[in-house]
Amino acid sequence: MTGRTPRRVGLELLAVLVPAGAVLLGHPPFGYSVAAGLVGCALLPLRHLWPPLGVLGVLWGLVGGLGWPPALVALYTLGRRSGRVSRTLPWVVPAGLAAVLPVLILQQLSWSDRVLTVAFAALCAGAPSAMGLLISTRERLTASLRELERAREVMLQARETAARAEERSRIGREIHDAVGHHATLIAVGAAALAASTTEPETREGAERLRLLAKRALAEMRAALGLMDGRPDQPAGVADLPGLVARSRAAGMQADLVDVGTSTKLPPGLDRAVYRVVQESLTNAARHAPGAPVRVELHWRDAGELRVSVHNDQAPEGPRRRAPGGEGFGVGGAGLAGLSERVGAVGGELITGPGPDGGFTVRAVFPLSPAPSVVRPRAATSGAQAERAGGPMTSVGPAA
Repeated sequence: MTGRTPRRVGLELLAVLVPAGAVLLGHPPFGYSVAAGLVGCALLPLRHLWPPLGVLGVLWGLVGGLGWPPALVALYTLGRRSGRVSRTLPWVVPAGLAAVLPVLILQQLSWSDRVLTVAFAALCAGAPSAMGLLISTRERLTASLRELERAREVMLQARETAARAEERSRIGREIHDAVGHHATLIAVGAAALAASTTEPETREGAERLRLLAKRALAEMRAALGLMDGRPDQPAGVADLPGLVARSRAAGMQADLVDVGTSTKLPPGLDRAVYRVVQESLTNAARHAPGAPVRVELHWRDAGELRVSVHNDQAPEGPRRRAPGGEGFGVGGAGLAGLSERVGAVGGELITGPGPDGGFTVRAVFPLSPAPSVVRPRAATSGAQAERAGGPMTSVGPAA
């Protein structure tokens, strides 16, 4: 703003002084011509308050014969600011009449000279106004083109978004058809096994398998939005006790500890917390079978929720090792996708080996809305973290 003010002052001085110099260099037909022309130049700044004021200020100069230099500036500003012929013409006509009437009244001219005088006055009064109108119209057209370009970009983005949504919907339907078919066969086979066997343990295991298959199918449908028109009600923090109980029923040594006063979470954050615990329990069962797992929820007064899932070192014996450390398979796509989900709600995911040889997944969620969403960095393995010089790896929104 400070840089534009001197520039505007300089331009205004030029707009006043240049016409004033032209008036002083002219040949005054009357005694008051120079004074009237200079008064018109001095009144030119009034055109910024209301453009017709500039035209009114130069009328006496036009009557005196030396008012054309400031009149050109005033008429140009009039056309530029009004932007319409209907608003400009009523003030152009008085300017032309003020210039031509004294000549026609005081001088004896032939009809051809009279025609040329009127044409000259009309041209001198209309040309700067027309130039101002053209520039104003060009600015409006340029602004309209910019708006059209922005609208075109928005339309293209909307088309791309619709195309991606349609493709995701198509992929979701294919996943539902393929995976849902096999999950249904598993549930039906488990139900048939439970009905035909006479062994209580086998019947109990088959029934548990059937329930897990049905739950997997329901969660897949919820994730893909295929709940037969019913509202999607994904799992959240309230379902964590059931998740840990099912893990214990499947043979895991899992415990859930809830510390602090819980609060109602937004749907996205609620589901992210559930997925952190679910993915961590799944990886612990896969890569550290038989190891005790402790799930902790810490509701802090500082406005954050800390979720920690730690598995001890797996007992000796045949087991699958995670790439890069004990416990969770941090080298796969599970925790990488989990870090994206955590980062999408403004949280931070930290993974790494524990001091007892186990593995820990810790997620910190702000309970207040995050100011922005930043794509998280990919998760790194515990071995990579150790090579970097620290036991844990932070995965979350960039600072």
